[in-house]
Amino acid sequence: MGTENNTLLEVCVDSYASAMAAIRGGADRLELCSALSVGGLTPWTELLLQIREASRIPVRCLMRPRAGDFLYSEEEIDLLCMQIRSLRQAGADGFVVGALRADGTLDHQATRRLCAAADGAGLTLHRAIDVSLDPLQTYRDAAALGIDTVLTSGAAANCLAGRETIGQLLALRDAIDGPEVLIGAGVNAAVLAQLRRELPQARAFHMSGKAEVESSMQFRREGVPMGLPGLDEWHLSYTSEKAVRAARLALAQKL
Repeated sequence: MGTENNTLLEVCVDSYASAMAAIRGGADRLELCSALSVGGLTPWTELLLQIREASRIPVRCLMRPRAGDFLYSEEEIDLLCMQIRSLRQAGADGFVVGALRADGTLDHQATRRLCAAADGAGLTLHRAIDVSLDPLQTYRDAAALGIDTVLTSGAAANCLAGRETIGQLLALRDAIDGPEVLIGAGVNAAVLAQLRRELPQARAFHMSGKAEVESSMQFRREGVPMGLPGLDEWHLSYTSEKAVRAARLALAQKL
């Protein structure tokens, strides 16, 4: 864990600017990805190298080849394994992995391949657990594969809505000495403080801390979308140093 009281604040970032803001705000670890607007995809190796030139903060890279479900083809798993090896060489400390079968259970074979490609690096099971058939069983399966952390909203749209399941996962963690339960989706300083009061055994939190920044473009041609129609391309999302610092302070408070 990142601090002396055994807590962890992980911040999800998809740009160099966001990574630096998270570090200045007091993040213990980064989850590095691209395309946070679609839930996060595998990051560029070159972005990791840029961050490594500025900081040695622990970085786990999200391994997700596309938006959408977590039912991956053999070729997609092959791609992820190659990307893991490349990112490991570039300085990644760990990886955020997972795959599901069509029936909603954890795909042991595919996930095991991803874990093997990580070659001893830290491993987080990503939020595939939140759309799996049985989150508690998926947690047990992750533990059996040697995964050390499970990122979850408690199988809900956000962590407050999923706090009953999160509580069950925390109890299971303590009962079997299982992977750390990393609470994510909707985390900010106020939510973090509330969950710590309601779930005092919670000690690891994941946030993006995003804030919208208006584009500096003066000329703006309307009606020519670069992506989905209606997507606002004149406002950019970056991690807020202030939001991360507030969460860091909330996590440092004694219960």
